[in-house]
Amino acid sequence: MDNKPKKDILARLYLVEKKSSAEIANLFKCSVSKINYWLARYNVSKRSISEAVYTRRNPKGDPFVESVLSVKTPNEYFLYGLGLGLYWGEGTKSNTHSIRLGNTDPKLIRTFIKFLRQIYKIKPDKLKFGLQVFNDVPKIAAKKYWLRQLQARPSQFQKIVVSPPQGIGTYRKKAQYGVVTVYYHNKKLRDILCHTIDTI
Repeated sequence: MDNKPKKDILARLYLVEKKSSAEIANLFKCSVSKINYWLARYNVSKRSISEAVYTRRNPKGDPFVESVLSVKTPNEYFLYGLGLGLYWGEGTKSNTHSIRLGNTDPKLIRTFIKFLRQIYKIKPDKLKFGLQVFNDVPKIAAKKYWLRQLQARPSQFQKIVVSPPQGIGTYRKKAQYGVVTVYYHNKKLRDILCHTIDTI
C-alpha cells in the first residue's frame, strides 16, 4: 500500500461499504491509527460508537432503509406518506432517542402503529404507551378503553399521569379517555424520520 491512501478509496470503504477502521487497516496491512489519521485528514466524519455497533449488527445494510425501498404498491406509498405526515404534525421530535406520538383519537394512533409495523417492520410488542387522563376520569376505565382500542398488553403501558380537568370544551369531550402516547425507543429510526421530513 502507498504511504498515503487515496481519499476516494478510503471514503468509499468507510462511508459506502460501511467497513470499520480495523477492517480497512487489515485490507491495507497497516495500523488502525493510521487509517483513523487519514480519515481525519480527509475530513471523513467518523461514526459514533452507537452507529458503529448498529452497522456491525446489520452487515447487509440498514434494515429501516431496506424496508422503505421495498415499498411498491400504491397502498404502501399512501401509508408511508400518511405516517410521515402524522409524525410531522403530531409527533414529538424534541426527544432524540425515541419516536413519540400522542393523540386522543384511537384511529389515528392505530394508523401510526400500522405505519411503523408495515413500512418499518416494527414488532407491535416493542411499542410502549403512555396515558394521561383528567383527575375526574377513572384510570382503570381509561386504560381498559385504550387496551381494547390498541390491542395492547397491560405491561406495555407505563404509569398513568393524572392532570386537572381542562374545562368543558370540545377538547375536553374528545379527551374523555385521556391522551395516549405511543413510544418506540430507537434513535436510528427517529433520525431517519426527522431527516426525511426535513428534506420535504
